[in-house]
Amino acid sequence: MDLFRTKTIGADVHGDTGLHRTLGAGDLILLGIGAIIGAGVFVLTGVAAATQAGPALVLSFVLAGLACVFAGLSYAELAAAVGGCGSAYGYAYATLGEIVAWIIGWALMLEYGMAVSAVAVGWSGYFNNALTAGGIDLPDALLAAPNAGGVVNLPAMAIILLLGALLAIGVKNSARFNAAIVFIKLTAITIFIVIALGNVEPDNWRPFMPFGWQGIVNGAALIFFAYIGFDAVSTAAEEARHPQRDMPIGIIASLAICTIVYMIVAALLTGIAPYPTLNTPSPVSEALLNLGYQWGAAVVAAGAIAGLTSVMLVMYYGQTRVLFAMSRDGLLPERFATVNPRTRTPTFVIILTGIITATVAGFAPIGAIAQLVNIGTLFAFVIVCVGVIVLRRKRPDLHRPFRVPFSPVVPLLGVAFCLYLMISLPAVTWFYFLLWMAFGLIIYGGYSARSSRRAGLSAP
Repeated sequence: MDLFRTKTIGADVHGDTGLHRTLGAGDLILLGIGAIIGAGVFVLTGVAAATQAGPALVLSFVLAGLACVFAGLSYAELAAAVGGCGSAYGYAYATLGEIVAWIIGWALMLEYGMAVSAVAVGWSGYFNNALTAGGIDLPDALLAAPNAGGVVNLPAMAIILLLGALLAIGVKNSARFNAAIVFIKLTAITIFIVIALGNVEPDNWRPFMPFGWQGIVNGAALIFFAYIGFDAVSTAAEEARHPQRDMPIGIIASLAICTIVYMIVAALLTGIAPYPTLNTPSPVSEALLNLGYQWGAAVVAAGAIAGLTSVMLVMYYGQTRVLFAMSRDGLLPERFATVNPRTRTPTFVIILTGIITATVAGFAPIGAIAQLVNIGTLFAFVIVCVGVIVLRRKRPDLHRPFRVPFSPVVPLLGVAFCLYLMISLPAVTWFYFLLWMAFGLIIYGGYSARSSRRAGLSAP
């Protein structure tokens, strides 16, 4: 039996997977925007400008955006030709084999899970600020993990569990909620842009590159967290009405829109405030407060809460679909692929991942661990770009509704840009990433390799 044929056609291979095809191109674009615009624009712009790139942060977004464009084109080709809800995991399985697919799937578990937990902690801070402004004060013990002087970060846990309930109800309801949230945060960003345009001080852009070229590269590696969401669009392939047409549209359009938004916000933020003053948890709203626009700061704070909520929702969604795909292939217990017949969602895996990520957000030290999100994402992007090149050679006859232009040049550029950013990450990040990978390989050797569908196909 040709294993490639059994694996690469996504949902068609598995017949009716039970997932509900309700998402159109517009839903997928909003899904991407919902995942991409969040912590990057409301938090990381200030941190990266103050500590890494200065006003040249706009070039950091260009560099990170180029890496994502090259990877995004590769994602679009594989999403249209291969399909499936497993994102980079499924593409790696189809092009590079099961062991590489497992490694990528394991990396995606880390990426999505840590992203949800880390963003939940940031959300908790903004939410507490909103409560304080309304005269409600939660005890400090309920606002931080034990390592940060508290007992538990209760708001962070609560928002993850609430989003889990929303995802369990159904993907269409989740998409509608995400669309409303996207509207709120784009409105907040628009208000910031309008105010900032009238208050730019060109002197704030001098010196433009205070940390030199290396600062721009380091800034790109730091703010890459802002771009991790677009690959979550590809996890929705089996819930899209016309995946071969709509998946490339959703991936490329959401990436292009968000890159432009990031560049505009970075340029204006460093234009209205000296870059050394931006190293704060809420740089955008604080910059408006310093200009005397209290109402604008309040709107931006509301947009930040909305933005972080949609990021968590889409990252949470992506994690459950990757686990669903891996379970369906036998690499994880079969229970993970169980679909609720009434809601047509993988309820069990939604609940399980919600409990785990909520526990991490409530009790674990997130700061250092969150850096693993970037390296896991970049690693997945490298594999997807390589996958396009390999699949072009293995299956030149495969129908490709969307093709990466100038292949293999564009996928190779994606590999080069992503590897360049990976090298710029701290050594401690590499240590923990390799430790996580080693643990994953132990699980693969002890369980997954023997229980996979491929092992069943090879059995006499």
